Amino acid sequence: MSHKTSRRSVLKGIGAAGLTVGVAGCVGDADHDARVGVLQPATGDLGDLGAPIQDGGALPGLQLEDEGVPYEIEIRREDTETEPEVGIERAQALVDAGFPSITGAASSGVTIAVAQDVYFPEEVVGISPASTSPDITDMPGEFLLRTCPTDALQGVAAATLAYDDRGLETASTFFLNNDYGQGLNDAFVANYQDLGGEVYEQEAFEAEQPSYDSALEVVLGDNPDLLYIVGYPDSGEQIFRDFYENFDPDDTLVMVADGMQSHDLPGDVDNPMENVIGTAPAAVGPGRETFDQLYNQEFGSSPGVFTSQAYDATAVHLLAQFRADELSGPAVSAEVREVANPGGEVVTPSTLADGLEMALDGEEIQYQGASSEIVFDDNGDLDAATFDIFEFDMDGYTVTTQFEL
Repeated sequence: MSHKTSRRSVLKGIGAAGLTVGVAGCVGDADHDARVGVLQPATGDLGDLGAPIQDGGALPGLQLEDEGVPYEIEIRREDTETEPEVGIERAQALVDAGFPSITGAASSGVTIAVAQDVYFPEEVVGISPASTSPDITDMPGEFLLRTCPTDALQGVAAATLAYDDRGLETASTFFLNNDYGQGLNDAFVANYQDLGGEVYEQEAFEAEQPSYDSALEVVLGDNPDLLYIVGYPDSGEQIFRDFYENFDPDDTLVMVADGMQSHDLPGDVDNPMENVIGTAPAAVGPGRETFDQLYNQEFGSSPGVFTSQAYDATAVHLLAQFRADELSGPAVSAEVREVANPGGEVVTPSTLADGLEMALDGEEIQYQGASSEIVFDDNGDLDAATFDIFEFDMDGYTVTTQFEL
């Protein structure tokens, strides 16, 4: 491993070279010791949630800059616009600029397209903090991993909450026509039926339509106890405006998934949405408190859904790059589980700078993050998950309890 020793020696000799945090469209001229792309939707149907997720993915670089680490680290943001074609284009731009690691994407449809067209053929490591489609599980886990749980697990949590905890015996579903919507819908329906629930209608919808009245009439026509909706905030605003204008909220409980966990949604809908509950991956890692403080200090707001998972994805990338022989996708891929899975000195968000030094020295480390302990299985999935159960009011949403799997 003389190459690895050589790279460590070079990095160790850099001294106080400083840290570079790039912005979209900018490529640093200097050689960098680590380079992580943050490929997230700042605009489009998922822009409301994606912009804070992008912030979470950039935060480790900003933190290390503030702490004065003596290395050149470039974090470059790219906006997928919640569109697969744009995601592919922006991911390729990152690869062409020399980035071996990418935190992204968010939408499962975008991540799957980017993985197939960029990550796998280019052998670049992608870690998604927010793509939950069960279809990702069967894709190559060497170059596509995720710090969020699969919707195969969220389907269990949602179905159990509906049938066992709330006693809702009938349901219809209304889901976004993409990989995320279809995958979570199928997981919910299968688990709900296994528990004994009856599903009346399953209706897919297209994003950002001017009206959803006719589709809502279909899914609510048989008066189900529950309407399960899977989508994103921009579409959700119109869906719920139509729902409250034309249907009685006292007749049907509505459950949403993580894609609509937005504090802005009730205000945008102009309704407290008190008949709506939801499920979303929780942030329960040992570094949660440190992450919350860092995020609030840097961005002046509380972190939202998938922001801690984005921080953890970038942190894992950085640690793997510092432990790798070289800044190449295959070399980083070989180290991802070495720096995350159990075995070695524990590194958390509060000790990330120390973790870089240990990774550089080839020490055995295990990163335990803000969202979870981050243990990847062979497929790149997490081996355990906790979900928040939340309820809406006019001020946003409140987490009321949690569900562990």
